[in-house]
Amino acid sequence: MKFYQTQLRLPEFSQGCYLITDRVLAAIPEVKRFRTGMLQVFIQHTSASLTINENADPDVPRDLAELQNHWAPEVFPYAHTLEGRDDMPAHGKASLMGASVMIPVGDGALLLGTWQGIYLCEHRYHGGRRNLIITVWGEEK
Repeated sequence: MKFYQTQLRLPEFSQGCYLITDRVLAAIPEVKRFRTGMLQVFIQHTSASLTINENADPDVPRDLAELQNHWAPEVFPYAHTLEGRDDMPAHGKASLMGASVMIPVGDGALLLGTWQGIYLCEHRYHGGRRNLIITVWGEEK
């Protein structure tokens, strides 16, 4: 079994959901070496998240962001308010969405469904640059 790992530092995004599949693949070209395996993408932050969802319709990321705002609204009696009104809702959204995604690898490619892509969901208005740890492992070709 072989392992490869890298860090991807993303640019700052405003609040919303962003398709990052191509950035992930560009950061770890070793995926092409695997006959079978797994790819994990992990975000090192507590106010942004990762998810897999539809990558074809531009309404999907907008609707995902709106849905998240209903799950964790800014107007709520939060106790943790020192870092701004978007901070605690961002932590809640990140907990609901998750900090990592796992994707099977086969014949040198991610085995995502036809309409699936990897999204970064930025939950802060100005969250800053985000760090991802990307690991691929399995049996090489």
